[in-house]
Amino acid sequence: MELAITVQKILAVDAGGTTTRAAVIDASGLCLGYGTAGGGNPVSAGYDGALAAVAAAAEAAVAGSGLEHHTISSALVAMAGVTLRMRPAAIAQQLVALGLHGAVEIEADLLAMFHSGTHRSYGSVLIAGTGSVAARITDGRLDLVADGTGWLLGDTGSGYWIGHRVARAVVASLDGRGPPTALTALMLAELHMEVRPARLHGRPLVLLDLIDALYNLRPVELSRFAPLAFEAGGQDPVAARIVTAAASALAGTLDAVRDQQVQGPVVIGGSVARAVLAAPPAVAAPLHAALGHDEVIQVEDGLIGAAVLGLRRAGIPVDGDVFERLQKTVARFRDAARSATKKAPTK
Repeated sequence: MELAITVQKILAVDAGGTTTRAAVIDASGLCLGYGTAGGGNPVSAGYDGALAAVAAAAEAAVAGSGLEHHTISSALVAMAGVTLRMRPAAIAQQLVALGLHGAVEIEADLLAMFHSGTHRSYGSVLIAGTGSVAARITDGRLDLVADGTGWLLGDTGSGYWIGHRVARAVVASLDGRGPPTALTALMLAELHMEVRPARLHGRPLVLLDLIDALYNLRPVELSRFAPLAFEAGGQDPVAARIVTAAASALAGTLDAVRDQQVQGPVVIGGSVARAVLAAPPAVAAPLHAALGHDEVIQVEDGLIGAAVLGLRRAGIPVDGDVFERLQKTVARFRDAARSATKKAPTK
């Protein structure tokens, strides 16, 4: 039996801090086209940069769908920093040329991430990438949010938070204030530095070079060193303590939004949260203890959730069958795009 497909075509966009993803979805949950672009978070990419990324990813998705002009009935864009700078009208202006003839709605990336893991309307979500944030979802809406307050004021357990501690541990070790750690060699290799035994004004030259290099980075760029903690964490006590502290911090953020009366899965998103869960049990124990026996669903990004929200905003119900179709067909396009990228010749 063939599915009854309406003429409605929805553009779903997940505007992430590093990558923006877009998909064209029909009313049955079938993905018709897929595209990616650079970071679309207005806080990190800037207003114009975010607009450009959303437009580029959308253009690629529409082109891949083969749809004719004026066939996109509505669009939903999920992004962080939604309340700060971006307006639906500005995005709509960018998308009209791609065939959009309906409304554009902007929704929080937290809600999209949750619905990338489930079509259910109750539960909680924890995201930890460069930043970190958690939320309780009630009746399909954000009920309570914790953290996500940025590198200066919070984002505990995030990539920045871990990377900052890695940098401090390496500097302390080179300065004689902290224990030796495998993180030192890993960080120096990451920065293409070599240990030099010479000293200047009583300090190791390599330490002075490292201090200069770190202060030339924007604070949030310290997140690049977070993977080093996971690389060394199984063998190095200093790295293990950093990862365990991150697991404890993320557990605290999740506990701040959870309610025993709200039954539903815990959706986990973001590379750092997934890495913490995959760390050795003794290292990741605080987060595993916080999750207990709850159903845990790990997701890659918020694109499927943006599609779920876009369909529902258009009055199209999303049940288990539609959700499964979304998962399978978006994954098919995503895998094809990755395969094409791997096969592309390098210059």
